[in-house]
Amino acid sequence: MTRAFVGLGSNLGERETTLRAAIGRLRTLPEVEVRAVSSLRDTEPVGDVDQPRFLNGAVELETALSARALLGVLLELERAFGRDRTAGPPKGPRTLDLDLLLYGDATIDEPLLRVPHPQVHERRFVLEPLAELDPELEIPGQGSVQALLAKLDSAA
Repeated sequence: MTRAFVGLGSNLGERETTLRAAIGRLRTLPEVEVRAVSSLRDTEPVGDVDQPRFLNGAVELETALSARALLGVLLELERAFGRDRTAGPPKGPRTLDLDLLLYGDATIDEPLLRVPHPQVHERRFVLEPLAELDPELEIPGQGSVQALLAKLDSAA
């Protein structure tokens, strides 16, 4: 089993209902165990700021799935909740966003799969839920979530 972390986000429709339902669906997946769920945070959008605010959080999983298979499950779950990644801008509004943030201590750089998530170290809305789930968590190649949050604080 591999420990993985998934970022959650939604800024269309009933955000909290969607995120809670997605977490519920994750709990039903074979070879996936939801170990912990962070609190949800109301956050400003990144990139295209002319859109509704997001609700963000993270989940800690234990999984027997490969990173690629887990990503496939997450993308299918997004589609089930009405997300079409081919429509609209990449950082635009979405019903559900599920990002594979960390997969064990793996570093993966493939065209469709990058772990750790490329922007994890610069996004407070990702780091805070991760720190809540595991204050000692290390981001491979980046450092601890606490140190990364402190760096964001000092830059503000």
